[in-house]
Amino acid sequence: MKTADPELMRAINRLNVLDTVRRHGPISRIEISERTELSTTTVSAITASLLDDGLILPRHEGDIRNEAVRGRPRVALELNPDAARVVGGKIAANRMVFVVTNFRGDVLSKLALPIRIDRQPIGVIADLVEDGVRRCVVDAGLSLEDVDSVCLGFPGVIEHRTGYIRSSPIFRDTNVDFAAEMSTRLSTPTIVESDAHAITLGHHWFGRARDLEDMVLISLEQTLGLGVLHGNRLFRGAGGLSHNLGDLVLGMGPNGVMRLSSQAGESAILGEHQADGRFAEAIRLGRGMTHAQALIKADDDRLISAAIRAGEAVGLTIANIVTLFAPPRVILVGSSLALGEPFLNSLRDAYALAIPPSLKGVSELVFDDSSDDFWAQGAAAVALYELYESPWSTTGPAL
Repeated sequence: MKTADPELMRAINRLNVLDTVRRHGPISRIEISERTELSTTTVSAITASLLDDGLILPRHEGDIRNEAVRGRPRVALELNPDAARVVGGKIAANRMVFVVTNFRGDVLSKLALPIRIDRQPIGVIADLVEDGVRRCVVDAGLSLEDVDSVCLGFPGVIEHRTGYIRSSPIFRDTNVDFAAEMSTRLSTPTIVESDAHAITLGHHWFGRARDLEDMVLISLEQTLGLGVLHGNRLFRGAGGLSHNLGDLVLGMGPNGVMRLSSQAGESAILGEHQADGRFAEAIRLGRGMTHAQALIKADDDRLISAAIRAGEAVGLTIANIVTLFAPPRVILVGSSLALGEPFLNSLRDAYALAIPPSLKGVSELVFDDSSDDFWAQGAAAVALYELYESPWSTTGPAL
């Protein structure tokens, strides 16, 4: 009978303990043992190693000077914020946002650049990203030598393991090896990730899914993205591929295959309005959906119909995802939420009609209008996640 690899099991247990300290710290060793279901002996050995590596710190609770207090003071463990520093960035067609965080995820500095960069050559994007990263690092009072990792979140289809961006509205070219390009420019390990995966991990670490080990996130931005968290880990496709939810097939129409993007994508919603002078300017500035909301409030029938159609398509999609995964929570984020009640009401109604009776009430729908800063912080969380997971040996991250 084949037995588990003891080195792998030790590495998994170490990651489990470290993540428990991150999520629940300051926390005692006994509480860690209860939450991880590891023996107190195993927890003691792992936390001793983490302390030696400088990844966690002890916090003494109680007044040790008070002679009336009997017994030794309680020692709680928490992450060492100075163990690592990372940069996270959200790269969108009309803006770039960067943050620098410490090992605990605290934001040390942030920078927003409202720059239109859709369908540009790799050199142009790389120049802008390099300048943004360097400025944000300087604003944090650091140099790039102090930064352990950079993660950049892009819309589109991203191959996380190789660093290739297969397709994105940001780049003119396809199959761009952007991770290698930026790692060379910054002399710092650089990761590329889909923006949907970044915001998923951001919600798991800092936001509306911090209490969960399993959840689904749907991103309704310029592109439609999907993030699936299972057992505290992001689920990625072959080669670490991200999920382009807009390619999901809803059925067959008069013109052939009908995909979600044709019903709920930004271009499909805005439709003919994109040629309107004022509307076109709003779209160029990244305010297309906000402007659409204003027109919907003014009873623009075409936009109201488009918002209802998009809401129905997204509601059916969520029902299918819940049917497959039955997550306890589905979080919806992105600019399409600005369409307001016509979109949201039709989404809820379509979901309620499509969800199987046996799964009614299983998944909570949460609508979250996260800021760009939070999306960038999610990218930083991906970089931290990589540092957490990087040592499948027991030596700790290469900090």
